[in-house]
Amino acid sequence: MRHNTLTSTMQFSPTNGDFTFVSSAEAEELSGSIDAPDIKLNMGSESGKDPYATTFLRQRGYGWLLEVEDDDSEESKPLLEELDIDLKDIYYKIRCVLMPMPSLGFNRQVVRDNPDFWGPLAVVLLFSMISIYGQFRVVSWIITIWIFGSLTIFLLARVLGGEVSYGQVLGVIGYSLLPLIVIAPLLLVIGGFDVVATLIKLFGVFWAAYSAASLLVGDEFKTKKPLLIYPIFLLYIYFLSLYTGV
Repeated sequence: MRHNTLTSTMQFSPTNGDFTFVSSAEAEELSGSIDAPDIKLNMGSESGKDPYATTFLRQRGYGWLLEVEDDDSEESKPLLEELDIDLKDIYYKIRCVLMPMPSLGFNRQVVRDNPDFWGPLAVVLLFSMISIYGQFRVVSWIITIWIFGSLTIFLLARVLGGEVSYGQVLGVIGYSLLPLIVIAPLLLVIGGFDVVATLIKLFGVFWAAYSAASLLVGDEFKTKKPLLIYPIFLLYIYFLSLYTGV
């Protein structure tokens, strides 16, 4: 009876397939090796699986700490693009101001609707450089009058019901100084002819004022247009006086 029980125990095989009980006699004939399991450590190289620390930070809303900015695209940008300077756009706006007649086919509203800072600043600095001749002190005044004169025109336009921003006014007033820059060499040549010089000055002021007023004074002003055109005209007269010293 005992022998039968021992025999049934040695021949028993578990159903899960993990272990097998064998007798000591059969164990002498068995040989083999234990293969180590293929264990891979996930260090974040796979995009579908995150390590524990990464998962913890993302679940707590701190995933932005793990983001790496790609600076290659920013470093490869040219300097003009970094400073937001579009030379073609500035050149087109200069042509729109110097040739304000609608029959010429220029889309002059781009000067108002797409304002920039560097173009008007360059025009004001150029006018200041021209005005340095014999009166260096007026340079700071020209820049000051450009900034605060544009602010005055902006406030007046808003009071009258105009839909313009300060940046738009600043850009239009700055670009519209170009006619005064154009007549500056003529005044140097014919400075001895007072009558002709006066006519050229009036022409330059009217030219600059018309370029600015045609862009800033829209249909929304209706009967109030002269209330805004007149201050613009006076502003360019003052600009010219800073140049001529009158």
